[in-house]
Amino acid sequence: MVRFNDIVEAVQKYNPNADIKTLERAYVFSAQAHKGQIRLSGEPYLIHPLEVAYILTRMSLDIPSIVSGLLHDTIEDSFVSKEDIEEYFGKEVAELVDGVTKISQMQLKPSEDSRAESLRKMILAMSKDIRVILIKLADRYHNMQTLKFLSEEKQREISKETFEIYAPLAHRLGIEWMKGDLEDESFKYLYPNEYKAIAERVAKKKKERDAYIEEVIELLKEKFAQFKLNAEISGRAKRFYSIYKKMKLERLELDDIYDLTAFRVIVNEVKECYLALGLIHAFFKPIPGKFSDYIALPKANMYQSLHTKVIGPRGEKIEIQIRTHEMHRLAEEGIAAHWKYKEGKVFDPKVDNVFGWLRRLIDAQQENKDNREFIEDFKINLFPDEIYVFTPRGDVKELPKGATPVDFAYAIHTHLGHMCVGAKVNGRIVPLRYTLKSGDTVEIITNPTHKPSKDWLGFVKTSKARSKIRQWIKTEQREQSIELGKALIEKELAKHDLSFSKMLKSGELLNIAKDFSFENVDDFFASVGYGLYTPLQALGKVIPEEEKPGKLKRLISTIKRKKDAPIKIKGVEDMVVSFAKCCNPIPGDKIFGFITRGRGITIHTADCPNIETYDEQRRVEVTWDLGKEVTFPVRLKISSDDRKGLISDISTVMAMNNANIISAKAMTYPDKSAAGIYVVEIGHISQLQKIIKSVQKIKGVKSIERLRGLA
Repeated sequence: MVRFNDIVEAVQKYNPNADIKTLERAYVFSAQAHKGQIRLSGEPYLIHPLEVAYILTRMSLDIPSIVSGLLHDTIEDSFVSKEDIEEYFGKEVAELVDGVTKISQMQLKPSEDSRAESLRKMILAMSKDIRVILIKLADRYHNMQTLKFLSEEKQREISKETFEIYAPLAHRLGIEWMKGDLEDESFKYLYPNEYKAIAERVAKKKKERDAYIEEVIELLKEKFAQFKLNAEISGRAKRFYSIYKKMKLERLELDDIYDLTAFRVIVNEVKECYLALGLIHAFFKPIPGKFSDYIALPKANMYQSLHTKVIGPRGEKIEIQIRTHEMHRLAEEGIAAHWKYKEGKVFDPKVDNVFGWLRRLIDAQQENKDNREFIEDFKINLFPDEIYVFTPRGDVKELPKGATPVDFAYAIHTHLGHMCVGAKVNGRIVPLRYTLKSGDTVEIITNPTHKPSKDWLGFVKTSKARSKIRQWIKTEQREQSIELGKALIEKELAKHDLSFSKMLKSGELLNIAKDFSFENVDDFFASVGYGLYTPLQALGKVIPEEEKPGKLKRLISTIKRKKDAPIKIKGVEDMVVSFAKCCNPIPGDKIFGFITRGRGITIHTADCPNIETYDEQRRVEVTWDLGKEVTFPVRLKISSDDRKGLISDISTVMAMNNANIISAKAMTYPDKSAAGIYVVEIGHISQLQKIIKSVQKIKGVKSIERLRGLA
């Protein structure tokens, strides 16, 4: 348990002249504000702000930040107002506490609009003062340590949010220890069985591992001493989530993983990093392709180290990081190490080159009004590893791992991206979907008359390339639809001896557009061009009544919505509804509808990769009509051991959950494993989730996953 004196001692180590009196006043203020309050753990509430403040000292943050850590919950959870804090501690602290309070009040709800709005507010808070998010990260870090006192549902909800938002933020801010701890804590609640298995394996081999670590450290010290190289050497078990990722990536079982140990070598100077690397490679056999130089080419968050993987003394693979003391400090403190508020220097993401990703996030939230695309941009800017490529002039461009020449072109300039027809990498012509690597020199081949392709959305990686391609496609398709709509309406009017130009001039067509809730005639024309309305429907009010019967009735009768489709369509009635085979949505899935010419509205899941190719103008809001009982076929892949009675057990679980198996196909393999593809009738996502949980408990079942599509 942290005491106030622990915070004072920690601050004085890196800031001997710190204003301790202000810290003491904040401690007393927080104690009074939270007096009588108890956390779910049964501890006094004051323990939480003390822990948060202490975590902030690990990043060597300034006094206003530590004070704000002590006060961060006073506005939300007590009688204190922002004005009270400003009166006692000044405007700077009041703004920090208010910023943290606003982020804490955000709810990353399942609703895409609510989620996007919360993320936009978070970015706005970061752009005003990055310390706000550092305090919030410390708050979330301690809350994750006490998550066991919440309900299972709440544990999973908070862990998912932490894993998707806060752990990547910690990584982007350069705080690697926090990122790793947050991932491990989230992993514990999101995948409890896998976490437990790895934790037990690591704990079981603790004595053996500790002895191995000591052996490797002594060997390295002996080797370094021969060359008079002073170094701090430490070793530890690899993080649980890191082990799990390796299992998934390389399709290994836990017993097949041997490199569970990582080492760190800390020296005084950069040249000593390379000396240490040379000695390690001379002593232990290096593994080809497993060396990264983040000193010569730092990561985007300014992280620097040499990373290598070698064969250890017992034939096991071990990872070793080599860095200077200063590099280690930067890795511990993250972004806070790059500026000092006590010197009066304020971090400005618009001009500071350290964190271009934050600048891109700020630009994205300002420019991208579509919530789905904005959330996608947010994740792209948070998650990727970086590569560094060169222009023909030798300028360096930072791109996400997996980027292509098209991403490179758009990173240079939007028009260069639009005109891109080919590329040369290191002097050799490559396809546009070629995956770039660090060190590549890229030259873009252009054609002034060339236009972007929809197909590019299938392989570009940067949010800028995606947004610019979509923007161009929307503009192009909208213009084409407006022209097509005009032509169709003009043709329909001519059939009834009505003048298109006169009706446009008189404003009659604008009145018709407003009847359909469009603000202008171009939107109205576009809706006809897209196929949302036929010309006859659109002109229903101006076509003479005697000419309507027959035609209109026959038309409407062909577009009646399926009576049994459990779908409600916002703002649209009487449309044919079909369900996309590529993603196979079922009730409870997040869904979107897209207008398709001749096929009415097609329903896709929100995460269907194919919706990227659809024009946003064709999208309509749809919801499930849960009052209708309809079942949908769902494909499930079940991986397991090959044992007698397994299929019978699976069938029993399905029956107990009121699910009918339509078809089943099982395969066995020489290693005594098996896999089965089951097509099951499902009425709702909640039913599917129960089935998945039940099947996971069957003896011998290793995994169960829902497959997209019905192919």
